[in-house]
Amino acid sequence: MPDEIVDDAAEAGAPLAAPHELTLDILRHSAAHLMAAAVVQLYPGAQYDVGPAIEDGFFYNFRLPDAAHFSDTDLQRIEERMHELAAQQLPYEPQVMERAAARQLFESAGQNFKVDIIDRIDPAVQQVSVYRTGEFVDLCRGPHVSHSGLLRATKLLRVAGVYWRGDERNEQLQRVYGTAWFSQDELAAYLHRLEEAERRDHRRIGKELELFHFDPTAPGMTYWLPDGVVIFNELLQYSRAQHQRWGYREISTPIVNDSALWKTSGHWDHYRENMFLIPVDEQTTYGTKPMNCPNAMVVFNLRRRSYRELPVRFSDWGVLHRFERSGTLHGLLRVRKFQQDDAHIFVTEEQIEEEYARVFEICTHLYGLFDLEYSYRLGTRPDHFLGEATMWDRAEAALLRLLDRHAGPGGYAVDPGEGAFYGPKIDILVKDAIGRQWQLGTIQLDYQLPRRFGCVYIDRDGSEQTPAVIHRAVYGSLERFIGVLIEHFAGHLPLWLAPVQCELIPVQDDADDVLHFVDSVGERLAAAGLRVDVNRRSGERMQGKVRGAELRRVPYVIVLGRKDLERGDGVVRVRDIRRHQQEDLPLDDLVTRLAAEAAERRPA
Repeated sequence: MPDEIVDDAAEAGAPLAAPHELTLDILRHSAAHLMAAAVVQLYPGAQYDVGPAIEDGFFYNFRLPDAAHFSDTDLQRIEERMHELAAQQLPYEPQVMERAAARQLFESAGQNFKVDIIDRIDPAVQQVSVYRTGEFVDLCRGPHVSHSGLLRATKLLRVAGVYWRGDERNEQLQRVYGTAWFSQDELAAYLHRLEEAERRDHRRIGKELELFHFDPTAPGMTYWLPDGVVIFNELLQYSRAQHQRWGYREISTPIVNDSALWKTSGHWDHYRENMFLIPVDEQTTYGTKPMNCPNAMVVFNLRRRSYRELPVRFSDWGVLHRFERSGTLHGLLRVRKFQQDDAHIFVTEEQIEEEYARVFEICTHLYGLFDLEYSYRLGTRPDHFLGEATMWDRAEAALLRLLDRHAGPGGYAVDPGEGAFYGPKIDILVKDAIGRQWQLGTIQLDYQLPRRFGCVYIDRDGSEQTPAVIHRAVYGSLERFIGVLIEHFAGHLPLWLAPVQCELIPVQDDADDVLHFVDSVGERLAAAGLRVDVNRRSGERMQGKVRGAELRRVPYVIVLGRKDLERGDGVVRVRDIRRHQQEDLPLDDLVTRLAAEAAERRPA
């Protein structure tokens, strides 16, 4: 999990928060304090850093004496002490202190992290807020629960190493994660969801099915193994064919460009720390592309264009590299090398709404292939942005109108300050089978880059006009999309994506006539375009082979023996692994059914 950056100085220096209705965030923030209270009781000399509420839980960062590390047994001890403190119904008592007095309090207690936080507060602030829970005291503006007895459903989950203040140049602390809920039933339901998420973890499934590999020599860069390449290519080829039908023209652009390109686009100033840079000589530095948009501008500018040509739709499956911090890498879900169904659409002002409607239709089509629920989130102007605020206001107003029309007022979220540095964006949030949300696609409206690159078209009156550009990806990163699909389907992918779609198992694997019969069935299926494997492994019982096919998530398994050969009516027994069903089918019907299911790209 990536390091969360907490604005602890601002939090501590603010006045006490007004009382609030009890929410999960308040409950979890209070649980973080209770956990820290338990730690300092059990481990004298322990120092505590920050401990906020987060989605589904809370955490607290610690430094233990003598660089000791928490074990699973330690977590159990801490949790038991938390329950003891909860039973005591300790009040959460707010207090405003003079800044100097608070600093002295924490310094005398050896809590150096808290001293550092106080020292980073704006010098104009002379008072800070603290909360006391029994003998434990912490910098905090609250609000909190009234007493610890309300924390009846808490659970500590795991320990992770994190860098102090999220900076890998600093020392590493230990972060203890936990969760808290209003009731034991809610806690039990959440722990069940965690177990289900563990069962569906794409990293484990990907290793078991030999789909991909991550090597220490290339952190965050995927080795796609043969079966994984099948999935990757099926998605890519389908998207390519659809984009051609939707009026996109594919381009392929360089992976590295001179820094001059990135300076023109603004990435050099706004995104350089996330780029892989390649010094060539004292004067020249190249950068691997983190996104395709500057190269799309170059292609657009290769000739003069008329308004009659717009919209111009370029798709680009180019390989991208982003220097994600090592602590944020997470299997296929956060990588440094990836490809996406990227597209850049050059439009007139009047074409924006119609083109967005077309992109929304693409979202409905592509996500519908997998029965994925999705929603939209608007990211608005960030603190550091290109261009004039008035143009941003215009772009944001246009996207709000589009979202109101497509999703309905209130049918989307707004995330202030989370737009791209060159324009506001609509992110696409997909919900998986166990209710988790993933950000996959994005649709961005950009008035800035076409101006910086001097992109123009000739309008009806002969004047030069600057187009707007819609940046969009629907799959988003194909790596992340595959990771989400693996977890959504728990590895049981739709037939059209399954690396092996049908496995044939001979009962008498030492009889030539049976093997010839099995091969002939396999040839019939393969001739219909299906990916077929014949399990010829000797020394393994038939039941073991069937179980192996189940573990490999092969959708259909057919066991064939001498009786099937001698019967001669062309009927075979088919096991549908995903639905735990089996039936006898004429081979002709089986071939037709499987070929249709794959060709129609039905969800699993």
